[in-house]
Amino acid sequence: MKVLVTGFDPFGGDSVNPAYEAVKMIPDKVAGAQVIKLEIPTVFKESGEVLEAAIKENNPDIVICVGQAGGRSAVSFERVAINLAEARIPDNKGNQPIGSKLEEDGETAYFTSLPIKAMMKNVQEHGLPAYISYTAGTFVCNDIMYRLLYMIDKEFSGVKGGFIHVPFEPTQVIDRPVGTPSMPIQTIADSLIYAIEAAVTTEVDIEENTGTTH
Repeated sequence: MKVLVTGFDPFGGDSVNPAYEAVKMIPDKVAGAQVIKLEIPTVFKESGEVLEAAIKENNPDIVICVGQAGGRSAVSFERVAINLAEARIPDNKGNQPIGSKLEEDGETAYFTSLPIKAMMKNVQEHGLPAYISYTAGTFVCNDIMYRLLYMIDKEFSGVKGGFIHVPFEPTQVIDRPVGTPSMPIQTIADSLIYAIEAAVTTEVDIEENTGTTH
């Protein structure tokens, strides 16, 4: 089995992105599966083109994209991506779409095909915080998750895919407001490893209520 794991390059004025820094620390084999690691650009559409080429080259069984969600306090597993681009800040090539569709012939939304409840549970059972998120935002993280699931729907049936958001790492919050959450890169990497373990070994996701009240 092959697992392709991607992480974004730094964006928004930061010199580091904990997503790819953590991805780089994942072993080349997890739960018997080969792990292929790839850095992708924080650029609308272009990141999807890089990902598509990597899927065609490596033929993975599972694709997990990882991105930074500053302000979140734990690793979060995204349930859904929406067909919308709305950027509060420009991406790394200056693109700043307002209310545009990602794919004209795509569904309004796509749901992850990863066993995210089992993945969350495995992280938690190793003593680390994790939760299910129901919004991937409207920036490049949502863009890549949506495009991945669109590609799976249109071209790569049989591949499982989804997205994981990770917090800032400690150096990123030094100049941010007091109390801004962060997590060491090693802890983020450990969380990703436990998540991959569950993704590889879980055929059908577990039944667990992870709904929210807001």
